[in-house]
Amino acid sequence: MEEVSISQDLKKEHQEKIKKVFDEVGKVVVGQEYMINRLMVGLFTNGHILLEGVPGLAKTLTVSTLANVLHLDFQRIQFTPDLLPADLVGTMIYNQQKSNFEVKKGPIFSNLILADEINRSPAKVQSALLESMQEKQVTIGETTYPLDRPFLVLATQNPVDQEGTYPLPEAQVDRFMMKVHVDYPTKEDELEIMRRMSNMSFDNKVGTVLTKEDVFAIREEVNKVSISESLEKYIIELVFATRDPKAYGLDKAAEYIQFGVSPRASINLNLAAKAIAYFHNREYVLPEDIKEIAVDVLNHRMILNYEAEADNITTVDIIKELLIKIPINH
Repeated sequence: MEEVSISQDLKKEHQEKIKKVFDEVGKVVVGQEYMINRLMVGLFTNGHILLEGVPGLAKTLTVSTLANVLHLDFQRIQFTPDLLPADLVGTMIYNQQKSNFEVKKGPIFSNLILADEINRSPAKVQSALLESMQEKQVTIGETTYPLDRPFLVLATQNPVDQEGTYPLPEAQVDRFMMKVHVDYPTKEDELEIMRRMSNMSFDNKVGTVLTKEDVFAIREEVNKVSISESLEKYIIELVFATRDPKAYGLDKAAEYIQFGVSPRASINLNLAAKAIAYFHNREYVLPEDIKEIAVDVLNHRMILNYEAEADNITTVDIIKELLIKIPINH
């Protein structure tokens, strides 16, 4: 009994700390609670996040502030067309004094990596990043080096300016747990942003709330959140409905979907729903948790055809239709 109460106390302490993380980040970043929530879901389920939004929406500021609050090593890498894989992972450098080659590790050897404007770099850089995202390791020369834990890639891309960009390969996009659309702030939030940032003496220092040990402990607690068999099957039905919409009576969606989502979608939907339930201080997943996170987990994994583009239909429209039409069988 004592062990149970200790773990419950620890869980309560972690829940309080998570609230404090939002408060601390809020000292610097106005609004954007949705983006912060999704970044935290990624952190506690070990999933990379792709942030998409126009410039100036505090994507970079939010990630760097979060890294400070979590007391994690943070590196910001600005992706440009002339970036080389060695600039990312490191390289071998010849030491004249010792007459041998030494490894100089790149910025990828950190806990939180902000890949800024990730779609501005060519395929070689993307493939170097792909290995680190999937395998959590980097190969320099003939040696493979494990990356620090936790390791998380938080990438940003600008959906407006497509000139001089390299669309991310489908295999890489699929490795992002979620693609989060970052929207404009409300009038009230923008007024507060303007006031803060126009104040030359504004202090953007934040306190440290979580440690690495806390992050690993919270991951364990999220992992223990239970999900019923009927909800597991509901996730599978959602995923299969993207692959064969006609079988689910979704004739309209069938006209637009070229390729459905991959098995990573079902894995990540399960994990993310557990994290959402945990944030709501529950030990079990509800259908609402799955519906809350479904758009972010599925939207970048579905490939639509040209008819969808012509009719101005997006993946978000189709996912919302799926959530309305696919029943939960108890």
